[in-house]
Amino acid sequence: MHRKMTITLDEVVYEGLYRTVGRRKMSQFIEDLIRPHVVDTSLDDGYRAMAADKARESEAVEWCNGLAGDMADAAR
Repeated sequence: MHRKMTITLDEVVYEGLYRTVGRRKMSQFIEDLIRPHVVDTSLDDGYRAMAADKARESEAVEWCNGLAGDMADAAR
């Protein structure tokens, strides 16, 4: 969900923003700049780093497969 907000900028800043990104793209440009400073993404960054670690992912898959095998052998 998006919320509308009114902000005040110096005229020189507004003109530079208008020239750089264009009228229809200002909101997204500002949101992209601000988001990392106000939204906690540390969990996302951590999961991304773990997924990029191929050795760790290989060990995790092996562990999961072993666990699934143990469950198949367990008495019910």
